[in-house]
Amino acid sequence: MKNISLLAAILAIFTLTSCEKVISVNLNNTDKQYVIEGTLNNQAGSAKVLISQTKDFSENNDFPGISGAQVTITDQNNNVTTLTESSSGTYISASLQGVPGSSYTLKVVINGKTYTSTSVMPQPVPLDSVYITEEALFGDTRKVVNVKYKDPAGKGNNYRFIQYVNGAKEKTIFVRNDELSDGRSIDIPLWVRNNDDDKDKKKIKSGDVVSVEMLCIDDNVYKYWFSLDQSATGDSNVTPANPVSNISGGVLGYFSAQTYQKKTVTVP
Repeated sequence: MKNISLLAAILAIFTLTSCEKVISVNLNNTDKQYVIEGTLNNQAGSAKVLISQTKDFSENNDFPGISGAQVTITDQNNNVTTLTESSSGTYISASLQGVPGSSYTLKVVINGKTYTSTSVMPQPVPLDSVYITEEALFGDTRKVVNVKYKDPAGKGNNYRFIQYVNGAKEKTIFVRNDELSDGRSIDIPLWVRNNDDDKDKKKIKSGDVVSVEMLCIDDNVYKYWFSLDQSATGDSNVTPANPVSNISGGVLGYFSAQTYQKKTVTVP
């Protein structure tokens, strides 16, 4: 009896491992959503709002801009600046300059539907230095960009860093807050996320020109970039979802009133 049971188990395992079933996945089309990406820095002419629209899975990855929108930014003193469309889906102001500590409200009207967002521009935190080190990772030595700054006392400071190598923007999201580092001197490497296909192409080499932008952002903008990064990395503790937008009205994207600074180094 035991031999019969064992034989049945072996046959069952063989059947499961030797049969293949073609599974057809139905990728249903979803309602399209507008995507709004707005920024305002503490520099003149920095206001820019990009408006596009999502596509179905089966469509190409070309996302044309949405023209004809009405775009304004209002400061806390109710001064209203109307952004002009410089190209399809790109709206700018040549004169608007943000002031740290002030709040700004973005208003976008598309086909009669209104979307709004308010962001507070933080006080700037100086970027002390950008430098290169050589780090060992899984038996491979590579050059890594590092940033150094002093976080002010008092929690609530949030940072985003954008790295460029020879003018090419790195897609890896670098975002950080001071929840565990309040008031400390921060010295961190910007580890670039890549895969086996592009890791050699993304290696920083001697003679490369590296630039780092440091953006001080508010809490809601930090949540947007943090949630986007978690989705991009496939964190097993995070349910796949759209990043947390700070724009009301049912759109994707974000609006950030942020301080801006940039440092450039040549890789030794």
